[in-house]
Amino acid sequence: MSRRAVILAGGMGTRLRPYTVVLPKPLMPIGDYPILEVIIRQLISGGFQHITLAVNHQAELIKAFFQDGDKWGVRIDYSLEDEPLGTMGPLRLIKDLPENFLVMNGDILTDLNYADFHDAHVRDGNIFTISSKTRQHRIDYGVLDTGEAGLLTGFREKPTAEYKVSMGVYMVSSRAVEHIPQGGAYGFDQLMLDLLAAGKPATVRDFAGYWLDIGRPDDYALAIEQFESMRSRFLNG
Repeated sequence: MSRRAVILAGGMGTRLRPYTVVLPKPLMPIGDYPILEVIIRQLISGGFQHITLAVNHQAELIKAFFQDGDKWGVRIDYSLEDEPLGTMGPLRLIKDLPENFLVMNGDILTDLNYADFHDAHVRDGNIFTISSKTRQHRIDYGVLDTGEAGLLTGFREKPTAEYKVSMGVYMVSSRAVEHIPQGGAYGFDQLMLDLLAAGKPATVRDFAGYWLDIGRPDDYALAIEQFESMRSRFLNG
């Protein structure tokens, strides 16, 4: 099965400053490699033969590093945004997308099996598939439960809530792309709401493995530390 991927690599990386003043976030090093190279190596291992990098901020640095992908034995090309288009808007610029393709952020460290994720979406005929991770969030306050009269009905000291969050990894069908307007910024959140309104909801596929978004300095430092101890888990040895 031919597999195609689009990696969103055009963000400003504002949450990761001051690191990203010099380098675009996808070129931030994790161990021996930029995080984007780790992702590309993983995709190649998963049988992806064609990867498009959607670029904007410091695009020339990214293009100079990855060029046409010949170094890694994969086809790499580029889609350049003249203006920020959000997470889903860039897909409208790419004219040769297949019926089903993977879309992901370029700053993710995970051991997700991209091939399995791709093939499950195709097999099930989904319009859009989201890879999700369960996250726990601790509330650092005592939570008061009250009734209509303002009387206390319960009390929870620093409770923990669980949420399913998007990992920033998606499988997209051409049927979903039809809902993305031409021109202007258009995000993942807008597409999800538009698909819901159209009665065509996305499918959520839970993932139990490792996932970390390196968008913040603390998470980036954690990714560097954990990559070294778990290298074979991310790069198959």
